[in-house]
Amino acid sequence: MTVIQWGGYLVGCGILLRNIPYEFWPKFKHDKHYQHLVFATVVILLLLWFLRAGIHADLQVHFLGLTALMLIHGWRIAAFIGSSSLILMAVLGSITGGNIGVAALVGVILPILFSSGIFLLSYRFLTHHIFIYIFVAAFINGALTMCFHLLLTSGWIYWEGNVSWQYIVDNYLILMPLMAFPEAFLNGMVMTLLIIYQPKWVRTFSEREYMHDRERK
Repeated sequence: MTVIQWGGYLVGCGILLRNIPYEFWPKFKHDKHYQHLVFATVVILLLLWFLRAGIHADLQVHFLGLTALMLIHGWRIAAFIGSSSLILMAVLGSITGGNIGVAALVGVILPILFSSGIFLLSYRFLTHHIFIYIFVAAFINGALTMCFHLLLTSGWIYWEGNVSWQYIVDNYLILMPLMAFPEAFLNGMVMTLLIIYQPKWVRTFSEREYMHDRERK
């Protein structure tokens, strides 16, 4: 394996081990509804990530769903679920074993951390309103996370030296505007449906804080 691949494993595993969600397993073990939610999340991620297209073996685009994943589960559990989904993709032959670490770091962990940062900024500096949650924490956050993911992937491929930067810009980064809006719409739609019909599934959303408290003001 290359230095980049080893680095991906070391940094990715370091972040995951440093932030193990100890509350996950007890809840998963005893709550069947939560089990169904986790399994459904993994299946949906696999479907999104298998439906991809690209001009180069490593320069492929697909929907992420990472912002919704983070908002539903919190960033630590989201990072573990997303990384587990990548391992399943490797088992199914979609990712080579040497690239799992870098793919998890660039494609899951760092974008989820970025998305979590956008959410925390919106929570800290913007009004706690349901429309702020939908349009900023979910919709705009999804678009920005997609752009961040594409930039990280471009940097990874360029650093490996397989493709020139100009080729990446002309054939991969040019797709950024085309991918940002659908990704934003996907995450915004998912979170809108969930906070309306199943708000208890969304860890980062509180009906009392975003709706009931404002009604009393």
